[in-house]
Amino acid sequence: MTERFTVFDVETPNAWNDRMSSIGVTLVENGRIVSRFATLINPETRFDPFNISLTGIRPEDVRDKPTFSDLWPDLRPLMEFGVLCAHNAPFDLRVLSSCLQDYGIAWERQRPYVCTVRLSRKCFPNLPDHRLDTVSRALGIALEHHIASSDSDACAGILIRCLRFQGAYEACRRVYDLRDQKTLLPKRVSAR
Repeated sequence: MTERFTVFDVETPNAWNDRMSSIGVTLVENGRIVSRFATLINPETRFDPFNISLTGIRPEDVRDKPTFSDLWPDLRPLMEFGVLCAHNAPFDLRVLSSCLQDYGIAWERQRPYVCTVRLSRKCFPNLPDHRLDTVSRALGIALEHHIASSDSDACAGILIRCLRFQGAYEACRRVYDLRDQKTLLPKRVSAR
């Protein structure tokens, strides 16, 4: 079986977390990085000082950049490459879902995903916490935190390490409902 993952990270311009100011995408196939994509995005909304401080992205940096709607034709094939993956994936998936809905873009209702926070908890339970910077440091993975391209690469590195653990991926794989913006709980088989 070919293992293909679309590892991604988004940065947002404000506390609403419903638009992207940047995205990084790292494609992983059979345990290795095969492609990368990153860009700033014009979110067409206001920026909060906190987000500017966190990401370093200012309104003037994105003024002439594509909007999410403009970018989607290029982004869509990347997002369909494989199982979606992010660190604290429900956050990134909710931002993606919000952008799709806000711009009226029809896409898949549900997408399989895996979260490297969950994976790292399963594979490296003795770490003090499972934040991206902590796990990256523990595994010797380079990271310039809150730069989407670096965050997606670091997440890909964590994913690749975790795929070596028997059964970890299968135990952490979930499905996200992009319309309702929630993780669908796995169906349990009832004992009779």
